Amino acid sequence: MRARRSSARDEKSESSTGDRLRGTALRYAHTGAGWLATAMSWLLAVALLLSLARLVVRVVCAELHRRRIRTRSRSRPAGRFYAPVTVIVPAYNEAANVGATVWSLVNSDYPAIEVIVVDDGSTDDTAGVVERMRLPGVRVVRQVNAGKPAALNTGIRHARADLLVLVDGDTVFQPDTVYRLVQGFDDPSVGAISGNTRVANRRRLLGRWQHLEYVIGFNLDRRMYDVLRCMPTIPGAIGAFRRKALLDAGGVPADTLAEDTDLTMAVLRAGWRVRYEGRAIAWTEAPGSLRQLWRQRYRWCYGTMQAMWKHRHALVERGPGGRLGRRALPYLAVFQVLLPLAGPAVDAFALYGLFFLPWSHLVLAWLGLLLVQAGTAAYALRLDGERLGPLWSLPLQQLVYRQLMFLVVVRSAVTALLGGRLRWHRMVRSGEAAALVDPGTADRSVGWPGNPNGYRSTRRVRAGRPG
Repeated sequence: MRARRSSARDEKSESSTGDRLRGTALRYAHTGAGWLATAMSWLLAVALLLSLARLVVRVVCAELHRRRIRTRSRSRPAGRFYAPVTVIVPAYNEAANVGATVWSLVNSDYPAIEVIVVDDGSTDDTAGVVERMRLPGVRVVRQVNAGKPAALNTGIRHARADLLVLVDGDTVFQPDTVYRLVQGFDDPSVGAISGNTRVANRRRLLGRWQHLEYVIGFNLDRRMYDVLRCMPTIPGAIGAFRRKALLDAGGVPADTLAEDTDLTMAVLRAGWRVRYEGRAIAWTEAPGSLRQLWRQRYRWCYGTMQAMWKHRHALVERGPGGRLGRRALPYLAVFQVLLPLAGPAVDAFALYGLFFLPWSHLVLAWLGLLLVQAGTAAYALRLDGERLGPLWSLPLQQLVYRQLMFLVVVRSAVTALLGGRLRWHRMVRSGEAAALVDPGTADRSVGWPGNPNGYRSTRRVRAGRPG
């Protein structure tokens, strides 16, 4: 009898202990969930506030930049600055577009242009395409495949002019692009000038999303950087440099995957000013598939992280280098690394909130932010002379394209932390940028890929309108 009572007490004790443990675990889980929900709510609020603050600062700076350009244009006499220019085109398997690129350069409204095409060991007919055009002032330099930075440095060594324009082999210039790009060099403190890159292949949804990203993101940011005098990147598609600035920076670096960002930061740290000229327009071919886009942005993001780490000592420097370190680098760290890294978690919490929290607040916040972004996008498109039609794809861009960019940053950060190395991936060209060339005054008896028998059409590249 006593044994039965003892057994019953033991079972009751074990049951009570198990219940207490389960209750304690449930209480801790509930408390932890509350803390996590509070932390995520704060993170979501901080992300929204930072995004809104970023939009406001970009628009204010863009408006200041626009007014400064207008004032500068009125005060500068027409045709004030002309100096010999060498355009360097590094090309690797760019037969689909390089002919159009060279045509657009030769037919510029600028009087003194030398064009050097550096064939970096192409396996297609890139060099042959240019050589068969037999255009005056155009030279082809062949080298064993050594990468884009080496090709650019080869072109710099062969260039005769002191003003150098670096152009990708898939880029098409408008007739006034070179003229507008180099006018800022009348200021002896300016060492480099960035042009305005536009997406040529924007007929499909992916192209429209990249078009919006270029106009709203890259170009608005560059106007802001110009006002703050801390431009961290001159795009490889269109940038002009003084030869002395390039020499002071040590030439085009090859130890990061974002050689354009690395070079621009080096120019700033060498004491030169870097500016942005939004009226110098270059049309480029953006990735046409998600796979190509992922590879390109993965390389860009990882390379930017490399360049930021390489130039981290700019944080304690003075002059242009200090402005880069204390203005541009923190901005890049917050808006191109930290917030994108938190983006997937914030979006997952927002999705969770739709089902388990008062969803009306989340929906209103998202719609409000979307309206602000749409207003900013409309302003940016008008600033660049673009149509507002692509705005309809903005909500889809926020739901799909933005998530892809978040994942790119996450993978890039993981690769950087693990010390992995990323190799170059070549993008397959469709030749859509080449369709924008206006033969104009060119010799129509000479053809190029896509039109080997000479031009028959006269499609003109106009500001804001491809084709």
